[in-house]
Amino acid sequence: AFVVFNLLGGESLAQTLFIPKEIDEPRVGGSPETVKKLTALGFAVVVEAGAGVASRIPDSEFVAAGAAIGRAGDIARADVVLKVRRPSSAELKAYRKGAVVIAMLDPYGNDAAVKALADAGVTAFTMEFMPRITRAQVMDVLSSQANLAGYQAVIDAASEYDRALPMMMTAAGTVPAAKVFIMGVGVAGLQAIATARRLGAVVTATDVRPAVKEQVASLGAKFLAVEDEEFKAAETAGGYAKEMSKEYQAKQAALVADHIAKQDIVITTALIPGRPAPRLVTRQMVARMRPGSVLIDLAVERGGNVEGAVAGKITEVDGVKIVGHLNVAGRIAATASQLYAKNLLAFVETLVDKESKTVKIDFDDELVKATVLTHGGKVVHPNFASAATAAPAPAASVAKPAAVKKAAPAKPAATKPAPAAKAATAKAAPGKAAAPKAKTAAKTAAAQPAAAPSPKTAPKTTEGEA
Repeated sequence: AFVVFNLLGGESLAQTLFIPKEIDEPRVGGSPETVKKLTALGFAVVVEAGAGVASRIPDSEFVAAGAAIGRAGDIARADVVLKVRRPSSAELKAYRKGAVVIAMLDPYGNDAAVKALADAGVTAFTMEFMPRITRAQVMDVLSSQANLAGYQAVIDAASEYDRALPMMMTAAGTVPAAKVFIMGVGVAGLQAIATARRLGAVVTATDVRPAVKEQVASLGAKFLAVEDEEFKAAETAGGYAKEMSKEYQAKQAALVADHIAKQDIVITTALIPGRPAPRLVTRQMVARMRPGSVLIDLAVERGGNVEGAVAGKITEVDGVKIVGHLNVAGRIAATASQLYAKNLLAFVETLVDKESKTVKIDFDDELVKATVLTHGGKVVHPNFASAATAAPAPAASVAKPAAVKKAAPAKPAATKPAPAAKAATAKAAPGKAAAPKAKTAAKTAAAQPAAAPSPKTAPKTTEGEA
């Protein structure tokens, strides 16, 4: 054991990094590859027994990488905790005061849970708020997870669709290619396009941002939108979508309704930071689809883009299946954990002093400013600091939106992350403006702004683009 100084001052034993087993979540915050590198950074890595089993990582692989296998109670001595989901109030009771907790904390609309983090005395970082800058690309959890969600959405659609996707010319006749429509061209949408094309489907896609038209074409799909003057000005300088007028929305809805009626598979990916998911597909649209058609709603956890979608269930309306799987990236947990663990490792590396091999947080660093949620017993993120003072006891999450009045943080200056522009009613979470080449579709732009939405945005968000 070596001696380090913890974040709140004072001497402590060997700096311990703990990777717990998630509750109701198949992903894990570490991999054998990242454990090896975390050990090299100076951490004594402890992985809870069975933490990686659902991600196809047995304890023996963590041990071979240099980790120790521990129990849930070992978290009490951890200096750093790497998680996938926000710890519950019950879990936080075991955390050491002053510990660094890094996870996808999903703070919007969960004021009491945020206050619980502050009351526990932990320094909590929420990975969804990572700013969209070059040095942070490798830390972009929204991009890595939404990319996989887009892929899995097509696989799920193919599984539910009881016909072949590619065109087949056989002696017995020709099988026509399935028609797939992707609504929202962020990271998930682009990967869905690429995957559906690889499976031989005829693919179309829509989005309100003009810049993505080229991206869609580069992947071999056709772009669908009302391309009037308003559409041409529908994107901010930062690559985000502007909210469209009701007149434009009506025209776009009419175009989409006619198009959906001819599709075999529709995949919706629209999640707007700080808002419930926009309704893109109505019951009337579903009623016009052919029996056997499939709709995949990647936004079902926030209300859904498809009317009639039920979170966690597959429903059928007049022969049309509406798929509402939860945690779609977690459905391929082995791959999702691999990428997520690398996102966490990259961020942890920025917090470690290379000479002393200890955690030394620079609260003036733009990554820290954007992502730090609580520190020193207080909620320090400006989007949540004022709400925390009025939050009730942290026994349960609060459905009521967080107050959005900007307040100065009580400890380190956690400045406001890059703001997200308002998104249109019928769009996916924004992606980068740069047009990716078809062969690199899997490395497309971020699914939604990694930084937190501005305080002007009605709070209620989720982890990925979809």
